[in-house]
Amino acid sequence: MAKIIGLTGGIGSGKTTIVNYIASKNIPVYIADDAGKRVMEQAEIIQRINLLFDGKVLLNNRQLDRKKIASLVFNDSEKLEALNKIVHPAVADDFKLFCQKFEKEVVIVKESAILFESGAYKNCDATILVTAPQSVRIHRVMKRDNISEEEVEQRMKNQMSDEEKIPYADFVITNIDLKEAYKQTDAVLSQFLMK
Repeated sequence: MAKIIGLTGGIGSGKTTIVNYIASKNIPVYIADDAGKRVMEQAEIIQRINLLFDGKVLLNNRQLDRKKIASLVFNDSEKLEALNKIVHPAVADDFKLFCQKFEKEVVIVKESAILFESGAYKNCDATILVTAPQSVRIHRVMKRDNISEEEVEQRMKNQMSDEEKIPYADFVITNIDLKEAYKQTDAVLSQFLMK
């Protein structure tokens, strides 16, 4: 049975870079956000989400209008919670299938932006938090998404801070210098791959 390592990090922390590095070592990596998008393409899920939003979130091709959904839940915590109650169990089922597919592996990495917020970390054998100083994170996101500092800070306000996440993390990788971050990643992985 593969060990499940949960990996998370705030916006601009560089968690995707670390995840890609791990995947390059032929370690199975599950990206929860990608799975969420896949799940939201399933007919039954589309139907349930469209019903939740009174039939107002379908595009002409019968797919969900993600941008509209995002804007509708942005300031409506009840709707967001209801949406999550549809999507999260479906993603959890999808992850079970992924684990079955790779059960003979030593390690499976599950990347999730809301690993701690959703409680998904409780089903992991260990957790990794990717961090970087806030100024570095802001600069990265401004450059990546071509948005203002204020917009980045607004997005950050909607996430748990690194200080809040650290108590839940078994390992913390500081991602400022990439070579150093890769070295830290190797050190964490070696603890599981050597066993």
